[in-house]
Amino acid sequence: MPRLVIAAPSSGSGKTTVATGLMAAFAERGLAVSPHKAGPDYIDPGYHALATGRPGRNLDAFMCGPELVAPLFAHGAAGCDLALVEGVMGLYDGAAGRGELASTAQVAKLLRAPVVLVVDASSQSRSVAALVHGFASFDPRVRLGGVILNKVGSDRHEVMLREALEEAGMPVLGVLRRAPQVAAPSRHLGLVPVAERRADAVAAVAALADQVRAGCDLEALLALARTAPPLECEAWSPERALVDAAAPASGAARHDPVPPAFEARGFGGGAPDNGATPNEPPVIAVAGGPAFTFSYAEHAELLGAAGAEVVTFDPLRDEALPEGTTGLVIGGGFPEVYAPELAANAPLRRAVADFAAAGGPVAAECAGLLYLARSLDGKPMCGVLDADARMSERLTLGYREAVAVSDSALAVAGTRLRGHEFHRTVIEPGAGAAPAWGFTHPERRVEGFVQGGVHASYLHTHWAARPSVARRFAEAAAAARS
Repeated sequence: MPRLVIAAPSSGSGKTTVATGLMAAFAERGLAVSPHKAGPDYIDPGYHALATGRPGRNLDAFMCGPELVAPLFAHGAAGCDLALVEGVMGLYDGAAGRGELASTAQVAKLLRAPVVLVVDASSQSRSVAALVHGFASFDPRVRLGGVILNKVGSDRHEVMLREALEEAGMPVLGVLRRAPQVAAPSRHLGLVPVAERRADAVAAVAALADQVRAGCDLEALLALARTAPPLECEAWSPERALVDAAAPASGAARHDPVPPAFEARGFGGGAPDNGATPNEPPVIAVAGGPAFTFSYAEHAELLGAAGAEVVTFDPLRDEALPEGTTGLVIGGGFPEVYAPELAANAPLRRAVADFAAAGGPVAAECAGLLYLARSLDGKPMCGVLDADARMSERLTLGYREAVAVSDSALAVAGTRLRGHEFHRTVIEPGAGAAPAWGFTHPERRVEGFVQGGVHASYLHTHWAARPSVARRFAEAAAAARS
């Protein structure tokens, strides 16, 4: 599989611009391009999917473990001609205090992929050679194959940059001039998702493809991608992952005891009997549309492999849950942007509340948590949880290590998962619900809600790391039908 990792010295250098433009430019040439994103980001993969016509997939060595990076990559890239991986932050930046873990450099090494460094050259000339030399020599196991210079100011500026990099022996594979007209708009949590501005996003991606085609040596980039050596791994498959998850654990137990600090609160216990799965597949409704844009493609694939029929609905427009719904997944997004519209859809809010009150299994992450609250910024939400949410000035961001402290439709108490928090809201809970997670790193605290069949939390998780979560939820949905 020809492949490249698109990296940068730091955030804001233009990785998304270049990666998305390259994906679109190669796709326009008739290549089947597999798009990937290092790290937990949900928004960039939406632009990647628009550029390639294929699902954008994440490669997160923290949440899924380094051992799953190559198999997940091979799964997503199957049948393609070229794979492009957009990095996260700076090339060597990873999980805080964990060395190279979850860095773009680690992903590149796990994939044995050459790296193209996107450099914001707007405020430098000959110093660019020193910068690139440092990144190329910092870890000899990372193969830096060339540079794309971004935000170059003039022909003279380009000449100086090229001369400096030629002296350093580093190929220049592209030069992009300043072009703010194709920049994607941002707000409090990054770029505005594709689903919120589809027509504009289509035009922006087309403009990025034009810019990259004019400024980059596509033939040289493709030749570099083809130098990647064979990747010896078995592609991940949702079916096999579920079989492996059901097999007896070897070595350490799959579900650890609830840590005493959390057990002392009175949480924990055994797994409930979900009953037999009926022949007719359970219908699991997944929230989508502009307000709920965050999801990992592997979640739906795992639910389907577990026997469920996955149906998408839009809480901004649909006034009822999909017919036959027996399980409900409400992932991340921006409900704070659409609070008035979500509040105005009273029939769906009542349907969600009735479904939860009847004990139907509900998995809600971040935006889903806010939607299940009684109110969001004073606007009425579903009222499933005795809690009110509001916007905050403080950004909560970072990887988390967590243990389930309450049995739920997603996990048995003691199940350990790694996840990610990314929100600028706070929720003020009332009484009546047990917490969902106990965070063990980087701080110890409990978070989220388990109430009846509802599991709601700020924590984003990647189910490929723990396929039993998907199987357990599908079984709960099947039991709800029976």
